[in-house]
Formats: sequence, C-alpha cells, structure tokens
Amino acid sequence: MRPRREAREKAIQFLFQHDINPPANLTEALNRFWASQKSAEAETKRDPAPTAEPEVSEDGPTTEESAVRLFADPLITGVLESRETIDGVIKKHARNWDINRMAVVDRNVLRLAIYEMLNRDDIPPIVSINEAVDISKRFSTEDSGRFVNGILDRIKQDIMRPARGNKP
Repeated sequence: MRPRREAREKAIQFLFQHDINPPANLTEALNRFWASQKSAEAETKRDPAPTAEPEVSEDGPTTEESAVRLFADPLITGVLESRETIDGVIKKHARNWDINRMAVVDRNVLRLAIYEMLNRDDIPPIVSINEAVDISKRFSTEDSGRFVNGILDRIKQDIMRPARGNKP
C-alpha cells in the first residue's frame, strides 16, 4: 500500500477513535495509537524466516512507518484543530443530513478530505476526493462512497484554488 494512502487510513482510524472517545491528552493518545499499530503489524507479519534485513532496529520504526506517521500526524492534528470550521462546511453542503446522524466513519472521512482540500495546497482536491471515496468504501459501505463523493464534489465547487499547487 502506498504510504500516503496508509497514512490517510491510519488518520481515519485515529479520528474515529477520537470522535467516539476523545482523550484528555492528544500527544499521549497519538503515541499509544502508533504503538498499538506497530504491535498489530508485528503480530500480522510474524515470519519465522525473514527474507530481508529490517530497515532499522526492531525497537525503532521502519522508514515506511516513519513516512506514514510523518504524513498522518499533521492531518490528524489539523483536522482536530479545524474541526469546528470543517463541520460548518459539512453542514452547509450536506443537504438534509445532520452531522451527528452521519456514520462516524463517513463523518471523519469527510473531515479529513475537507481539511486537505482547504489547507493542503500540495494535494489536488480531486486526489483528496478520490482517496476519501476509496477509504469510505473500504471502511464503511459502497453507498458511503457515493455519499462522500457527492458532498465533497459540492465543496470542491466552492474552493477557489488551482487543481495543483506548489509543494511546501
């Protein structure tokens, strides 16, 4: 899986957890989340005869794990810091939908994509939309893909920026 896709999926998982049970300390919660992800990955990747040398020591993160977290953490914190504004955008464009009645996964997929569309000039809005649709289909339902796409497409119409921007 591509590191940015994996980072977005991890961000959605954290945002889901945060939405259901907000932690008292975000930094501690993020560290626990990443530690649990590493433990889960280690359990699924147990191989009695490794075929390649690890990229770093077993205690530290691999290069890929570092890249995933480096991309995901600013997305997570950005969404949480901008949540009130993002939720206002969702309410404006989600016709006949109360944000609290949306599926938790769908709501957080929307939040992440909207954050990217509004704040990440290095990511074309269409990429954010496509990623959101695919992730919603993976973690929610096939109908969620259409729902997320419809709302994000309406939001994209209001965004006045080029499809591509310069990378920071």
